[in-house]
Amino acid sequence: MSDLTEPRVLDALRTVQEPELGRDIVSLGMVRDVNITIDGAVGFTIVLTTPACPLKDVIERNAIDAVKALGASGVRVAWESEVRRAQPVQPQQLLPDVKNIIAVASGKGGVGKSTVSVNLAVALAQEGAKVGLLDADITGPNIPLMLGVEGSPVASPDGKITPLERLGVKVVSIQFFVPQGQPVIWRGPLVGGAIQQFLKDVEWGDLDYLVVDLPPGTSDAQLTLAQTVPISGALLVTTPQEVSLLDVTKALAMFQRLSVPVLGVVENMTAFVCPHCAEATEIFGRGGGERFARESDIEYFGGIPLDIRVRQGGDVGVPAVAQRDGGPAADVMRALARTVAARMSVRAATAAPVLTIS
Repeated sequence: MSDLTEPRVLDALRTVQEPELGRDIVSLGMVRDVNITIDGAVGFTIVLTTPACPLKDVIERNAIDAVKALGASGVRVAWESEVRRAQPVQPQQLLPDVKNIIAVASGKGGVGKSTVSVNLAVALAQEGAKVGLLDADITGPNIPLMLGVEGSPVASPDGKITPLERLGVKVVSIQFFVPQGQPVIWRGPLVGGAIQQFLKDVEWGDLDYLVVDLPPGTSDAQLTLAQTVPISGALLVTTPQEVSLLDVTKALAMFQRLSVPVLGVVENMTAFVCPHCAEATEIFGRGGGERFARESDIEYFGGIPLDIRVRQGGDVGVPAVAQRDGGPAADVMRALARTVAARMSVRAATAAPVLTIS
């Protein structure tokens, strides 16, 4: 057992790759606290770059196999996570404690962008991430209803707005500040000013991810967000039909012009699967989102099927991913959250220096 040493354990773990980052977990600084007991059992901690790591099981299996090959009598893996920022911190940057800002956008309304935003935020929080959700659709705020949040924010000790919280997600929306049913009839500059205030004057605290639900189109809200804070990545939402694809193409062009990295596109309302016969009916067409991704050279994150549980949950403030049986759409949105988190980790690995263990 004298040959079972910490350097040998680390050398063995250098053969284990972080699949998304394409490097070994030791050189990435992910292995800590190696401990070897007198009877030859080995324990260590693996620090993930996101708690929503989609390939955690693969890393664990390969790490255990690598250390067992040294003759260890047992292997115990503990887990921690440290989300890294995908964009370097800028001098005098707003929201310095928010590591990643994810903008969810679409070219047109009615494609389920807010549904994706809410379920993405909740799914990330369920994985253990610290998450905020900013409803930037000032004239058409739906997030409070869809997340089941009621009440009015209060001021923090330093005079900032304290977000409301539900399902582990901190939330701010203009809906919290206007009477129920009253329309917000504002010109563009006022919309931009409200978004700036929600960024500057809200006590968001330490967040791994701030999901921003943008209004449809390409106007003041998108421009204000891109010019005020560094957006780590934009997630585009479309439906299969041509009119939606035409508009999401404009959204993509807008983000490219603003130098905002686009993570990829997810297609909502892909098909309706009959609960009785399991036959899939492609109500809005077929393959539009995947074709758009291929022609635009961006990643396609898959399709979310039409499911009545998504609509029912949105109406009563229980997102599909928070339901006991959210159905296939909830499964797809949980996978989407893990994929988005993984892409953020890849971007962070190229934006910041990596710790190493000698």
